Amino acid sequence: MSASDPESALFPEPGTQVTLPDQPPPVMLAGVTRVLWLTSDGEVDWLSPKEAARRVKDEAPLVCHARAAGRRLGLEAGFRAYDVLELYAFTRPASFCAPTPRGMAQALGLPQPESLEDQAVTLHRCADLLLRELEALSREDAAAAGIAYTMARAGWLWGPWVMQALGLHDGSGTPPRLGQGYRVWEKLGEWSDHAPEPQPSSAAVEAPEARARLAELLGDESEERPQQADYASAISTAFQPRADEGAPNMVLAEAGTGVGKTLGYIAPASLWSEKNEAPVWLSTFTRNLQHQLDGELDRLYPQASEKRQRVVVRKGRENYLCLLNYAERVPSVSGAQASDQAIALGLVARWAARTRSGDMVGGDFPGWLVDLLGRARTLGLADRRGECIHSACEFYRKCYIEKSIRRARRANLVVANHALVLIQAAMGGAEDGHLPLRYVFDEGHHLFDAADAAFSAHLSGQEGLELRRWLLGAESRRGGSASRLRGLKRRLEELVAQDEQLSDAVHAIVRAAVVLPGEGWHARLNDGQPQGPCEAFLLQVRRQVHARAPRAAEGYSLESEVHPANDELLSSAAELDRALEKLLGPLEELKRLLARRLDAEAAQLDSDTRRRIEAAQRSLERRAIVQVSAWRSMLAALSEETPEQYVDWLAVDRIEGRDIDVGLHRHWIDPTIPLAQTVLEPAHGAVVTSATLTDRTGATEGDWQAAEARTGAAHLLSAPTRARVPSPFDYASQTRVFIITDLARDNPDQIAAAMRELFLASGGGALGLFTAISRLKAVHGRIVRPLEEAGLELLAQHLDGVDVSTLIEMFRAEPDSCLLGTDAVRDGVDVPGRALRLIAFDRVPWPRPDLRHKARREHFGKRQYDEMLTRLRLRQAFGRLVRRGDDRGVFVLLDSRMPSRLYGAFPEGVEPKRVGLAEALAETRDFLAG
Repeated sequence: MSASDPESALFPEPGTQVTLPDQPPPVMLAGVTRVLWLTSDGEVDWLSPKEAARRVKDEAPLVCHARAAGRRLGLEAGFRAYDVLELYAFTRPASFCAPTPRGMAQALGLPQPESLEDQAVTLHRCADLLLRELEALSREDAAAAGIAYTMARAGWLWGPWVMQALGLHDGSGTPPRLGQGYRVWEKLGEWSDHAPEPQPSSAAVEAPEARARLAELLGDESEERPQQADYASAISTAFQPRADEGAPNMVLAEAGTGVGKTLGYIAPASLWSEKNEAPVWLSTFTRNLQHQLDGELDRLYPQASEKRQRVVVRKGRENYLCLLNYAERVPSVSGAQASDQAIALGLVARWAARTRSGDMVGGDFPGWLVDLLGRARTLGLADRRGECIHSACEFYRKCYIEKSIRRARRANLVVANHALVLIQAAMGGAEDGHLPLRYVFDEGHHLFDAADAAFSAHLSGQEGLELRRWLLGAESRRGGSASRLRGLKRRLEELVAQDEQLSDAVHAIVRAAVVLPGEGWHARLNDGQPQGPCEAFLLQVRRQVHARAPRAAEGYSLESEVHPANDELLSSAAELDRALEKLLGPLEELKRLLARRLDAEAAQLDSDTRRRIEAAQRSLERRAIVQVSAWRSMLAALSEETPEQYVDWLAVDRIEGRDIDVGLHRHWIDPTIPLAQTVLEPAHGAVVTSATLTDRTGATEGDWQAAEARTGAAHLLSAPTRARVPSPFDYASQTRVFIITDLARDNPDQIAAAMRELFLASGGGALGLFTAISRLKAVHGRIVRPLEEAGLELLAQHLDGVDVSTLIEMFRAEPDSCLLGTDAVRDGVDVPGRALRLIAFDRVPWPRPDLRHKARREHFGKRQYDEMLTRLRLRQAFGRLVRRGDDRGVFVLLDSRMPSRLYGAFPEGVEPKRVGLAEALAETRDFLAG
């Protein structure tokens, strides 16, 4: 490989030859305290971050993840570099690699580098290999050539190299056009309509059939796993015909880590879907597990074409690339001089032409591209809340979202997430009005929290502004695609143009919607100058919160109880309620008139118009009527009493001491009541499964009752089937648990020192978990330098600028790295093998004592409720440690206040040891060395 210097990398005029310098670029690996610089002559220089920052101004280096390197050099604005990740994204679009030298080497099938010097050389080898792959592309690949040409003209440093690899460097032939290859929608197929799916049959899946299907999935050469077969047998109970309406066949199944529960439930689920010609929805809590579950389905459908027909991954609309958003940016790349936006759009275009589903969040769009290119130029292209214009969009029949919705009707297995499933159920069905008959909820211990989010209501500044935008559209031009945000009037203008009553209802909604918070509402509250009754109400909410919230909460979100409400708050609430009544009336009238038109013109309406009217009805109900009705109920309770099934509170939400929202909130005290009513009762069968489903107090019946209370099973007519399959792992010999007794848990210096020494004792492969972001940051600042000096890289959630799933992939790819994180990392990490061999928890993860928890604590059993939640969190954290039969690991709690009644969080045979730090360090070294 040879490279140009930054100033000579501009692409020449069409028809002229590209000349490339003789020497390759230097390679830079940036740490916190020192930077490796491999010169073009092969010499290794060790620089300080300041020295490296000065050098990159004169010479563009080859790097892996330029944004991360820039942060370590103190160059937040970035610097010019040959980022091998950009080359990878161009050459292998819709393909994953961890954004580290080792991760890149693994993805390309190269040997794993050991030393930093080896990593630097490996980056050169990776770049060479990727360029050789491009040489295999035909010059006739006009899309690749056009995108590369346009990106080069926009200043992409890799541009000349890619052009050379594509055979376009000699000036012969017809040069590509600027913008060629960016119009990806032209090659996308359209979805087509099908006849309605037949009524599902009621054929049962028997236990022997489930075992047989599992054996097929595992193959003849797989080891015998009796626990997995027992688990599949138990799950099959959910796939029997339902005996009574409102009484689904429900199975609560706890399967210890290592049982193989994913294939265990895929076996009966896939059988049922084939027998009955209807989909089973497999739901997870995290997008990361959705991706893993989709990968497991390769065993069931090894042929990609068959899998595409039978498996669909479904997420919320905000996860998918919006072709209209993307298309509005494309003209910027084909002018006389391509803008710098052409580089980001070019990489998105390469991905969009190859993606399986258009999913930009957790799908086949690399998470690190968001950091490299910026959120506005990546996730900013996704569908945004309330923005979609559905069938009025020119790309409607090619839309990734609409395709996934339609494919899900005809699929065998739909891989979804709890949030989507519950929100759709709360709104009366999926986006097409359908509700599944069979569910499997993996990560079932999160169902309670998912239901809590789905069945809540928030009368806040941000929620009010979102509704206003949806009803009125963009009220002022702010640049970019935001200016095309259409309000209700523009979205429905073709439907209501010839109907005076419909048109009057729309105009009445537009007039009434101005009561909602407008752009700049937060600044007006700060100035004490609210506009309209909603902003006036929010001003009084903030006043009461600041007057009553404990000052100890300063810097974090503030909250206060609703009652007794200030007179000014009651007065503003009454005025807002009257205003919302005037908005709700025409919203309901519009929905009624649309329904009337469907009935009156049933014989004349074409299919497209009928679909648009039905979609308009559903969106009115979901986005406006339900929300405004809930707000009015909440406002009425301010002067009366909150209904006993709810908890209401006032809050000022903050991030790092900065106010971001103000509002009145309402949650169910027991959100599994609506979960049971809207999701479980209409279903014919449901499985809720997890490795940590039950409590571990030692009282078996009580432990199962806790599981039933947190999954909605306690509210069903018939009792669920209970199944518990133990882990095959020998935790007593594979793990150690230490509780450190000689640390002051509120002293950040002592906690940081303990984390540092534990990470050094394990030689990396360590996960530090925190119950507060502030403590994570305090520890990170104290240990990052000494760890790097010892050769251990430290990664950190909230500090490294990448999403959690990418951070975990980096941690997995670098087996001697260390990672600091909070509950999102605790719940999402799945790192088998030596890459995770120590977990250190900063303190006992008691639930946060906010007003919502206070109400639930009273309802669910006071101290026992607190302890149940804490045991579940400790079990989840400990469960990250051993993922395979040969894993070994140490779990350390840096909190001497850990009560022995929480020891049930650990597996049978694992006895926590209360020791001083020095003893724990010595035993950790000996155990991991052994």
